[in-house]
Amino acid sequence: MDLAALGVLIVTSIVVAALVKWGVKLLNWVWFRPRKLEKFLREQGMNGTCYSPFLRDVRDCISSMTDEQPKTLQLSDDILPHLYRCYMQNLSKYGENCFFWFGPWPIQIICDPEIVKDIMKKSDVIGRPYEVIEKILSAGLVTLQGPKWAKHRKIVNPAFHLDKLKNMVPAIYLSCSSYINKLDTMVSRSNEIDMWPYLEDLSSDVISRTAFGSSHEEGRKIFELQKEKLKFITHIIPLAFIPKWRHVPTKANRKIASIIEEIKWRIKGIIEKRQKKAMERPRDSDDEAPSNDLLGILLDSNARFSKEEENDDNINGGGMSVEDVINECEQFYLAGSETTSSLLMWTMVLLCQHPHWQARAREEVNRVFGDSHPTFESLNQLKTVTMILQEVLRLYPPVPIIVRRTEEEVQLGKWTIPAGVYLMVLIGLLHQDPKIWGDDAKEFNPLRFSGGVSAATASPYSFIPFAAGPHLCIGQNFAMIEAKMAISMILRRFSFELSPSYSHSPFYFLTIAPQYGATMILRKL
Repeated sequence: MDLAALGVLIVTSIVVAALVKWGVKLLNWVWFRPRKLEKFLREQGMNGTCYSPFLRDVRDCISSMTDEQPKTLQLSDDILPHLYRCYMQNLSKYGENCFFWFGPWPIQIICDPEIVKDIMKKSDVIGRPYEVIEKILSAGLVTLQGPKWAKHRKIVNPAFHLDKLKNMVPAIYLSCSSYINKLDTMVSRSNEIDMWPYLEDLSSDVISRTAFGSSHEEGRKIFELQKEKLKFITHIIPLAFIPKWRHVPTKANRKIASIIEEIKWRIKGIIEKRQKKAMERPRDSDDEAPSNDLLGILLDSNARFSKEEENDDNINGGGMSVEDVINECEQFYLAGSETTSSLLMWTMVLLCQHPHWQARAREEVNRVFGDSHPTFESLNQLKTVTMILQEVLRLYPPVPIIVRRTEEEVQLGKWTIPAGVYLMVLIGLLHQDPKIWGDDAKEFNPLRFSGGVSAATASPYSFIPFAAGPHLCIGQNFAMIEAKMAISMILRRFSFELSPSYSHSPFYFLTIAPQYGATMILRKL
């Protein structure tokens, strides 16, 4: 055999060996591993759909949700079958703790607070499905886990201490005051207004001011890009289980990548301007006191952390990189604005449905604030408003689904769950379970929170609008301060009721939103 023929044989052998190895891995991923997981779950006594390598469950779920989404409801209707149609069909057919398939991965539906407790506490072996969430959010606290998450949490945490949030209250008030004046002008022209886009804009302005301070106008451009990105996310989520699918150059992936790059470029520009200004300021200058906005606190905290770690050989990599800071700002921007606007929206809808609670909240606001501007201290005195917001979070949790994934075999209650199983916590079902909340579980009754959250339910894991455990949402206090400020200022200036043209159709993508808007009739007080 000549050398050329030998070379061809060697190359051919290598290619065949590589193809065989790749084929075995693919076959294991598509068939053997899912079948092994299914057998394991069924031996535990669980029930669910049969595995199919042809995306049957994904297609059925998309079809079910597509059929349900356009429907409108009566205000008295139970919203859960509308929000969770696909999942509730499986629960009805296969019982509690059933499973279905997201590609080759089983998803177990969780509605038991005791199992939720185990999931939230065992964050060392139950992580986030990073590849899926990263399509929506960048690599920050919401997506990270392990040592890097712990480092980021330590650095970001100071920005959300109560003393720092207290300093952000004037900026929140400034945004709310500006938007209330805009709303006042709108009502002068027509008192019938779709409040949903208005509340989205208000929330984005609050985030812009508190995150970027004097650069908040640039921050608003980032919010507009985030909204554009979400429109394309829906096209790729059904195939999110495929490893590295986000890197395949589809039209949606290319557009998302382009938007992400522009968002990062804009945030990086804001950071560089801030750093340049700090470097140009004389050391002995009293001008420009340290910034109270999120970015300023984050940069300061990161600098202190890096300095503390200089002589610590146990920490690898020091503080956060510029890229890390950008990702944290991006996550705060998206998660903070979307969730708070959803909370404000459904608070107004429910107060329209229950005018006696609207009147009761308004009386409290006027009594506590008097003729003064809202302050951190006065916001904390709003007991009725707080109860109302907590009840809204129970009935309309902004993010009604939490998804985790087992990284290794783990015990959850009586179940032994193998590695590679997705765990889907349906917060809405947990929040409206009559066994937990009583016969009025589906009714709006803020009085259930009159003694606080701990007195409202026997298990703290029965009420988790901001998740729970080590990964409890770091921004929950910020969200509540913003919501109290905004709804209080609206109550002081206007009374409101639902317009006859209002169509009730809450639907979930990233948060629960009114897909047909929320037209209301406002009257100046």
